[in-house]
Amino acid sequence: MSGRLLAIGDIHGCRDSLLKLLDRFRIDRRDTLVCIGDYLDRGPDPRGVVETLLALQKTHPNLICLLGNHEAMFLDYYGSGKDEERFFVNGGLATLHSYGLTPADARAGVGFPEEHLVFLSSLPLFHETPDYLFVHGGVRPGIPLADQTPRDLLWIRHEFIDADRPFGKTVVFGHTPQREPLLAADKIGIDTGAVYGGCLTGIDLPSRQLFQVSEGDTARYAGIY
Repeated sequence: MSGRLLAIGDIHGCRDSLLKLLDRFRIDRRDTLVCIGDYLDRGPDPRGVVETLLALQKTHPNLICLLGNHEAMFLDYYGSGKDEERFFVNGGLATLHSYGLTPADARAGVGFPEEHLVFLSSLPLFHETPDYLFVHGGVRPGIPLADQTPRDLLWIRHEFIDADRPFGKTVVFGHTPQREPLLAADKIGIDTGAVYGGCLTGIDLPSRQLFQVSEGDTARYAGIY
């Protein structure tokens, strides 16, 4: 890999912040950019986030977008109505509104752009490099990666975050919002609650140079930690 290794935390419909962060990164075709999941729900423009990622995918072959638990919930719900209450409680109506859909449309599986559905359906659960494991939620301690369940990779929180058991690689994750990025030797948490008024965080590895933006301000350089 000749370019940089970059990652972005949970976006949740915050398209303006995503665009600012991409501008701050100034990525080129050599760079690998890993988006850690949760593009949908809660925020003002989930459709715009997906459209931005699809456009970026066409010009940057090393863009890797992981599955988040919110994409998994949408895929479970769309066309079936499965777990509708859970989908709504977790911000799913923001996604439907962004796409101009009613719950009845979504239950029937109509109205969602086919290109977007193919994109969401193709998202991997994790991405590995020699030194890093990128995953949305985390990993269950003591379990080999091949034996991890999708639910743990997408949903696990403090059983992973609080565990003092090295995984063998530094795990870069999102899912659990924190006021500041978690920068431990074996864990890097980059969900800093962009949709809750916090920042959207990006990181350059292995330097751990941080970049953060919010919906209402200009991009700021957060330094090296």
